[in-house]
Amino acid sequence: QVQVEESGGGLVQAGGSLRLSCAASGSSFSINNMGWNRQAPGKEREWVALVTRAGTRNYADSVKGRFTISRDHAKNTLTLEMTSLKPEDSGVYYCYASTADRRYWGQGTQVTVSS
Repeated sequence: QVQVEESGGGLVQAGGSLRLSCAASGSSFSINNMGWNRQAPGKEREWVALVTRAGTRNYADSVKGRFTISRDHAKNTLTLEMTSLKPEDSGVYYCYASTADRRYWGQGTQVTVSS
């Protein structure tokens, strides 16, 4: 079992920045990828970014160049630095940790970008 917990988020004006953090605990030695998804009201959850076990980073086109994901493999923590935020970045951001057989999710943290 892996437990995932997010922190950070909040309210920011368009063009501003926020940092999200995530910590995985439990059987964290079994984690492969860690990443972030988000869900805006009335929309489906969408993938945002991930870091593989090997350290490879991938981003959704909508956030590329604005968001930076980083991972501390020793501590099993994940950070998402978000800059140049837009109102369409608003939503609940969920951190996840994937093992060989399942994906574990955090409870989510709210990000609101005002125009």
